[in-house]
Amino acid sequence: MAALTLSLTPVWAQPQKKQPLSPPATTSVTVNGKAISIKYSAPSLKGRKMFGDGGRIAQDPNYPVWRAGANSATLLHTETDLVINGFTVPKGDYTLFALVNDDTWQLIVSKETGQWGLSYKKDNDLGRVKMTMSKPSAPIETYAMTLSSTGGDKAKLQLEWENVIASVNILVK
Repeated sequence: MAALTLSLTPVWAQPQKKQPLSPPATTSVTVNGKAISIKYSAPSLKGRKMFGDGGRIAQDPNYPVWRAGANSATLLHTETDLVINGFTVPKGDYTLFALVNDDTWQLIVSKETGQWGLSYKKDNDLGRVKMTMSKPSAPIETYAMTLSSTGGDKAKLQLEWENVIASVNILVK
């Protein structure tokens, strides 16, 4: 009769699952009882330059827009119609991209969802709006998107990373 050998590895000695380089993140806000949420992945600088002269984003002619995060495309879900700097976004699901230039950015809302972040198709644009640009007081290591209520039926979306803060105002219908 053959001997049975059983080998168990204690939990503390098992290999740990690595965190993704750009972990998943969410931001959400509720205005007038209606929720708006964004799911994205949050990359970090790790010594790299992202924007401006020599930056990695907006320098590659194969990718004319940025996926506003990393990995899969950035997903916007809204339970109500929104007006973002004058253009209407009906309630539903969308993908967000950003057209990044040195001094101006445009937020792009795409009707296509579920795609990988680099598969942008201009034909699927619902619309584009110019973003308000400012500079942080210190470099921002990890990319962040923030939805916040600004009072009444208004909200704000802010994208922050490295040496840039880009924002748009949102009217919640």
